[in-house]
Amino acid sequence: MHTRCMSRVIVIYDSETGNTEKMATAVADGARKVKDIEVIVKKVDQVTHEDLLSSHGIIIGSPTYYGLMSGKLKSFIDTTEKIHGKLRGKVGGAFTSSGGTASGAETTLLSILHAMLVHGMIVVGRDDNKHYGAAATGAPKGKDVQMCAELGKRVAELTKKLYS
Repeated sequence: MHTRCMSRVIVIYDSETGNTEKMATAVADGARKVKDIEVIVKKVDQVTHEDLLSSHGIIIGSPTYYGLMSGKLKSFIDTTEKIHGKLRGKVGGAFTSSGGTASGAETTLLSILHAMLVHGMIVVGRDDNKHYGAAATGAPKGKDVQMCAELGKRVAELTKKLYS
């Protein structure tokens, strides 16, 4: 009898106002819709390298600060040089909340995805719109929450295909 291996997706986020945290919850809800996926949600200051190593999918969210990820998230990512080469082939995705339109959401997403690519991860994009990940202006509402759930589901589906 063949038993299925459960794949793990971790959703990591930083949030000062609660907007990115709400997005993280929606991303996790979407990932949980995929059967045989374990989903963990952690604020960046609770994440360890072991969390990254034991996860097959990694989804990272940050508020947009000056068109980049938060300093707290960047500081954590800088520590991952200690595990460089060990995240190769893991599935990644990104999300962000920003204060307004044309305020750097795309460059924030790209800064997160850039770090994932340096680690040799496989990043999930979209061909229809919101190519680089989920983004919301201010508090996430209806379509924003749906977009976050879709991101979580897409990352979880690819993770399951590769790791189950």
